[in-house]
Amino acid sequence: MHSKKEKLKSFERAMEIMDRLRAECPWNNAQTNESLRPLTIEEVYELSDAVLAGDSSEIKKEVGDLALHVLFYSKVAEEKGEYDIADVLDGMCGKMIFRHPHIFGDASGRKMSAEEVAKAWELRKKKEHQGKTVLEGVPKSCEPLQKAYIMQDKAAAVGFDWEKPADVWEKVDEEIAEVKEAVEPDARKAPGRSGSNGQSNAHVEEEFGDALFALVNAARLYGIDPSAALTAACEKFKRRFTYMETQVAAKGLDLGKMELSEMDAIW
Repeated sequence: MHSKKEKLKSFERAMEIMDRLRAECPWNNAQTNESLRPLTIEEVYELSDAVLAGDSSEIKKEVGDLALHVLFYSKVAEEKGEYDIADVLDGMCGKMIFRHPHIFGDASGRKMSAEEVAKAWELRKKKEHQGKTVLEGVPKSCEPLQKAYIMQDKAAAVGFDWEKPADVWEKVDEEIAEVKEAVEPDARKAPGRSGSNGQSNAHVEEEFGDALFALVNAARLYGIDPSAALTAACEKFKRRFTYMETQVAAKGLDLGKMELSEMDAIW
């Protein structure tokens, strides 16, 4: 591993490269916060893929790409006289110190569990944002599955949670039962399409949403990241479906012309 001096030198080099890119490269110079946003989201997903794959080399690469974006946003702001990388880092340091009094300011020196630290973190975040509700900090553009998880986690941090994980299953069963009750043969129409059953479709969609929300909560209570779990399930389905396609092709058959029972046998 590198020494602190070597790390600082690498950081200084990265800033010098960003300065030069903004000054000499037409594409880099043309970038704005708005143009960078979709690229940043893409980089976050690529890092997520690397983490799920457990590929340390790829994680290092993607973390580097995200670090570039931190420098990029900071440089764009610096050119507009808004803030620079020092302000970004100073703000981050101040926030971490404020939210970790057990490390930087708790004179008692009492050790805290990970759960206590998480709850204290959310409470101090709320104190930072006086006048705002607990859930206002949830990113609006966050994908729905992750948004549900974050909202539930934040609510739990201030005490709004099930007493024990097993208690959530009654709620999950209740929501799934309501989905089954809401679904009628004539209501299986995609939401948003015109028709006399539009109100019925909206109700079915609402009940599916409630059931999914409850399942996400169950996953959280058992320490499962729902996004990671669903990603793994998608990959498993992809492997199995690809295998089935390969087997069908090897037999000279057409998947689109097969009976479901035939596909199930290969599956």
